Amino acid sequence: MKYIKIPMERIAVVIGHNGETRRDLEDKSGVRLEIDSRMGEITINDHNVDDPLQVLKLESIILAIGRGFSPEHAMKLLNDNNGLFIFNIHDYVSKKESHVRRLKSRIIGTEGKTKHVLEELTDSYISVYGHTVSIIADFVSMDIAKRAIDKLLSGSKHATVYRFIESNMRQLRLGGKL
Repeated sequence: MKYIKIPMERIAVVIGHNGETRRDLEDKSGVRLEIDSRMGEITINDHNVDDPLQVLKLESIILAIGRGFSPEHAMKLLNDNNGLFIFNIHDYVSKKESHVRRLKSRIIGTEGKTKHVLEELTDSYISVYGHTVSIIADFVSMDIAKRAIDKLLSGSKHATVYRFIESNMRQLRLGGKL
């Protein structure tokens, strides 16, 4: 048994309309979920599971939904080539809300433009939720996306980060090493 705690307001998203998302997760993974919607706790029942990797994938999917991703984007984690990475903004600034809000704004940008550009350039999905920034991407693009977000959280200029991504993605497409 694995226990996962996610924010209370995200439990309804894991369950879905009439339990649809939950059933879909259970069907695709072959793993049963027990959800305590009063406590925000999800138990992954890993008994009688043929493929233990499915339990890890399901855990990542639930964490992703808990970090603000839609179930459709989180389901990309069923693909063996995709992964989830979560940045804690508190690792970059104090817990003071104004500092956290400032860094979240750097990632999101005006009307979501920066987030959209990052997603387009790195072929990833990005979620900014609470005091975290999360990425879902294939493992090849993940490294570039992680380094780009780290640079933004550390204070690099947006133009510098965009050039970094474009240069590295170009090199990747040409088959070069990073």
